[in-house]
Formats: sequence, C-alpha cells, structure tokens
Amino acid sequence: MRKVLISRRHFLQTSTIGGATAATGLFTPFISRASDRPIVTHGVQSGDISGDSGMIWARADRPSQMLVEISTTESFRNALALPPVAAMPESDFCVKRLLENLPSGQTIFYRVKFRDLKQINVESEPVTGRFRTAPADRRDVSFVWGGDVAGQGWGINTDDGGMTTFAAMRKHNPDLFIHSGDTIYADGPILPEVKLADETVWKNLTIPEKAKVAETLDEYRAAYKYNLLDEHLRAFNADVPVFVQWDDHEVTNNWSLSKQLPSAYKERNVMLLAARAAQAFHEMFPIRTSATEPGRIYRTIAYGPHLDVFMLDERSYRGPNNDNTQTSYGPDSYFIGLEQLAWLKRSLAASRATWKVIASDMPIGIIVEDDAVNHRGSEAIAQGDGPALGRELEIADLLRFIKSAGIRNTMWVTADVHYAAAHYYDPNKAQFQDFDPFWEFVSGPLHAGTFGPGKLDNTFGPELKFVKAPGPGRQNLPPSAGMQFFGHARIDGATGQLTVTIRDRADNALWSVTVDPKFG
Repeated sequence: MRKVLISRRHFLQTSTIGGATAATGLFTPFISRASDRPIVTHGVQSGDISGDSGMIWARADRPSQMLVEISTTESFRNALALPPVAAMPESDFCVKRLLENLPSGQTIFYRVKFRDLKQINVESEPVTGRFRTAPADRRDVSFVWGGDVAGQGWGINTDDGGMTTFAAMRKHNPDLFIHSGDTIYADGPILPEVKLADETVWKNLTIPEKAKVAETLDEYRAAYKYNLLDEHLRAFNADVPVFVQWDDHEVTNNWSLSKQLPSAYKERNVMLLAARAAQAFHEMFPIRTSATEPGRIYRTIAYGPHLDVFMLDERSYRGPNNDNTQTSYGPDSYFIGLEQLAWLKRSLAASRATWKVIASDMPIGIIVEDDAVNHRGSEAIAQGDGPALGRELEIADLLRFIKSAGIRNTMWVTADVHYAAAHYYDPNKAQFQDFDPFWEFVSGPLHAGTFGPGKLDNTFGPELKFVKAPGPGRQNLPPSAGMQFFGHARIDGATGQLTVTIRDRADNALWSVTVDPKFG
C-alpha cells in the first residue's frame, strides 16, 4: 500500500486552476501505437473512505506502473497527477494506494492507467471511478449492505442478466457499501451448466480455476477475479466505495480451528488455506491495513457526524466450532476474541456519531449449525433457547457494556444465512436481559442460492419483524428465482432518523422501518 500525501489547499487549487496537470510532468500526452498494451484487467475499486482520504485499487496484466489522476470534476480538465506505483507479480499485479488530505464531503474522481515497465511509452487505456469523502456537516448519508456472492454454483449467467443485484444497489447512489462477507465461494466450483427444477438449464460463465475448490494462492485469487468478470459488479465498484469483511467461504465452508476438510481437498491444513485466502482477500480489496497487524480486518471507519461503522472479524480469532454450551468464557467459546472485543468496547465508547453500525458477518440470534446434516455443532453465536452459554457469553458481555456505558443508537447489519430478515432484540422477551433494545437487519444473498428461514434463539429476545425466505422444500433457489436481497439505509441529515429498507434484486421495497435516534 502506498500513501499519497497531498496538501488539501494544493489539491483544491490544482483541481480548479488551469495548467496544474502539465506542471507535474507525470502524464505527458501521447498516442500509443503498440499492439500489446497493458490492461486494467478488472476495473477499479475504492474503499474505507473517510472525511479526508480513501483507498483505491486496480490490477494490471503485467509488471507496470499504476498512474493515477484525481480531480473534483468529472471532466478531469485540471486533474492532479500522482507519482507512479509499481504493479508486480508478488501481489498478482494488484495495486492499492491511499489518497490523503482530500476535501471533506466532496466527490473525488480518479482515473487509472498502467505504464509498461519494459516499454515506458506504452500505456493502457484509462479506467475511471469516483467516491464521496465523508461529510463534515450533518447531511444525509446512505449505505447499502449484503453478502454471499457466486455461491452454491450459481455463477455469472449472462442469459439471466448477470449479477443484477449490484445494478439495483447502484441505482440508489449510496455513499458506501458494507460487504458482509462470503465475498467469494472459494469452496464452490462453478460448472458450465446446472439443471434447474423445471428442467431448464442455468449456464455459467466459467474459468479453469473455478472448476475445483481453491487451495493454492492463485486459485484463491482467481475466485475474486471470476466475480469481477461481471459488468454490474465492475460498474458498481467504480461508483460506490466498499467497506469489506470476510466470513467462511473466503477460505472454506464453516472453517474454524476444528475444521475437518472434505475429500475434495488435497491440502489438509486448514490454517495454511486460511493464510493463502487472507493474502488473496487483502490483495483483491481496497481495505486499509494496520501497520502492527497487516492482516487485520476489524477496524472503525468514520463517515461523518452521523455514522461510524465497526467492521468485525468473526473468523480469525474464534475458537473451534464445538457444541457451544460452555458455562464460562474462555478460548473454546471465543467468537471475536479478547483483543477484538476490547477494541470494540473502546471504539464504541469513543464514538460521537449518531449511529454506531456494527457490521457482523454472522447474525446474533439465528441458529446456524456446523453440521446441518447431522444437526451437530455451532457455526454462529446462537446455540439454542435459554441462558447465555458458549459464544453467547461474549455477546452478553458486549451488550451489558453498551448499556452500562450509556452508548446510544447501535444497529447491527449482517448477511450469511441467505435470506432477508429484521430482528428487534427486546430485553423484556429475553433470557439474558441486561441490555438496551436494538435492531439487527439481515440481507443477502446478493448472488447465490437462497435458503431459510432459520430458527431464532430466545437468549437475547429477538422479535421477528420481517422475513423473506423460500421456506421448507424450496431451498437453494437460483438467482433467477428473484429472491436475492440487499439492505438500504438512509440517515436524515437534519434529524438523524434512520430508515432501513429491505429490497430484492428487482429493487422492489419489501419492508421498511424508520427509527428515531436517542440523544443524551
């Protein structure tokens, strides 16, 4: 990752006063006649946007230099050219760079191209993107969220329009997208054809690496590159910054320290697979990294006075997927783990944003079994009705802290279960009652099989306010069935009111609720 330090005054001046680009000397205009030019292979992305900065990402097809221009105008008439950054094979030619000292509340346009390291006068065609920095004032803010992409063998089917949920989300022009995990299905091969229940055939776009489960680093990388073949996803990425976390399928289904890999895997070491998967994940997304823990995923992203987002990692620090019935908290019942839990408490207590959105890659109150066939083990937090046990002890501790610290307006968003739901957690209906009421919103899949609904656990008193799921006998529906879901949230700048709407891939509003913030 390369940091770019730009004087904010200089940025504003060079974006609005003629002659700035020529003065840099970094983008000498010419026409390349080379037949073999570098390529921006998979579009551009931005992510982890703040009030004065943002990460951008692109990938080349060869050793090259990424050349970036930034501007506050779409015409790029007076753009600021930045120093080049190398794209090398060690990172699969992926490049991320952090743009800093940007004006707040401003649409930033960026243009990316690559210059061949062997032929410095040969450049790729440019690709453009945009993002809005977080506002300093209390203006309206909106975001979308969801998870689960290209799962259960449902890949890119051009006859069905491709991954159209991303086109539906893009229509809303959100400030950001919270990707709730299962960004890929590394354990899910994509076959050329899948026969549907009505005897019609689903036809997938395929690549060789997706014919098997991912085990090598290149195979994990290829799963991300497969998804980016979809035109709707690339267009969405160019317009909407992503705040990303991972779940299990970035490695393999339901992975934890206790994972017994199925026979499809020649590599039997799940931790080695997780290390390769983590490298690919960080290479393929514009995620900010920590200097002290480069592979860290959990982080706080502040997006103006009304919104702080707390991105969790519920994979890297969890204990084994056991029966989850421990009566005392310890390593076997870790879900987010001691260090991440302490960080989350500190960060929530320090937040002055109206809404504190906790982005969890798994729901709190839905029972998710580790072995669904034999009904054994716990994959998520919930383990069944009754008092808090196992991983629920960690959540109970967090909810108790939020109440005792007087932290207002927390909201949880998640995916994972492949259906849409809204849960209101009411201590008066719970077995564990030492917490303030809060909402949890579930959306997804964005483009995968549709399942559910799951059974709710009464430990924290979830009240089902909305659900949209196939129901018994209609599991693993393909995207063409229309049951692909995303959430859309809007915070009113003047009042701080939060409106959450659950939508399907055709952009139909299925359910909505408006919540007033509490102050003081």
